[in-house]
Amino acid sequence: MNVMSTSKWFVSPKTNRQAGFRLFCFPYAGGSASIYRLWGERTANLEVCAVELPGRGLRLSEQLYTGMEPLTEAMLKAIEPMLDKPFAFFGHSMGALIAFEVARLLKRTCLRQPTQLFLSGHGAPHIRSDKKPVHLLEEKEFVERLKTLNGTPLEVLQNEELMEFVGPIIRADFAITETYSFRAGEVLDCPITVFNGVHDADVSFYDLAQWRSYTYGAFQTSLFPGDHFYLHGHYDKLCRLIEQQLLVQCLEPVS
Repeated sequence: MNVMSTSKWFVSPKTNRQAGFRLFCFPYAGGSASIYRLWGERTANLEVCAVELPGRGLRLSEQLYTGMEPLTEAMLKAIEPMLDKPFAFFGHSMGALIAFEVARLLKRTCLRQPTQLFLSGHGAPHIRSDKKPVHLLEEKEFVERLKTLNGTPLEVLQNEELMEFVGPIIRADFAITETYSFRAGEVLDCPITVFNGVHDADVSFYDLAQWRSYTYGAFQTSLFPGDHFYLHGHYDKLCRLIEQQLLVQCLEPVS
C-alpha cells in the first residue's frame, strides 16, 4: 500500500488519479488502513484512501486517540487538502461514527461535504448501548468480550505477548466510541446508505434505520449474510455497490 504524499493519515492501496471519486475508508476498533488493502483493486472509478489512525501501521510510535472530538478535529486538518475532487466516506463500526462526525464537522466549517456517506455496522449516533464499556473491562473479561465480537483472530487473543501490543489499541478505540456524547446539530445534505451483516447480534435493523433522520437526502439500507464483520467476506460486492451509487449521483440532474 502506498502512503499518499499529502498526509500520513491516508494510505492508498492502488493509486488511481483518473478516478472520478475519492472514497475515504475509516477502520473499525483495533483496525488499520490494511483492512481496505484490496478495495482499490475492485473499482475503476474510485480512488480508495484508507484512513490510518495514530498508533498503528506506519504510525505505530504515535499516541493513540481516546476521544472523538480531538480525533475529528485532527482529521479535519488532514483531510482538507484531499477534497479537490468529489469524495465519499465509508466507515465500519467505530469508523462509521468517525465518518459521520467528520462529515458534520465539514458542514459546520463550510467546507465541501461528501457526495455520499456509507455507514456500516453501527446504529444511529443517538442510540446508546446498555452493555458494560469494553475499554474498562478487566483483561480476562476484555478478551472474552472480543471473542464474542469475532473481529480479532483467536490466535491473537490467546497470545499474551500479542495482546500486550494490540490490547491498548483496541481499548483506546473502544474508548472513542464509548465516551462519545452525541450532540444534536447538523443534518447532512448528502445521501446516506447503511450496510450491515444480517446476523449482527449488537446492531439491530431498527438501530440502522434511525440513521434516516440525519440526512435531507436519500436513504437506504442493505444487509449482507454474516455477522458484525460481514464486510471481510463481501468487500467485492460492497465496492461495486458503492461505485454504482456514486455513479448514479453523477447522472442525477441538479434541481
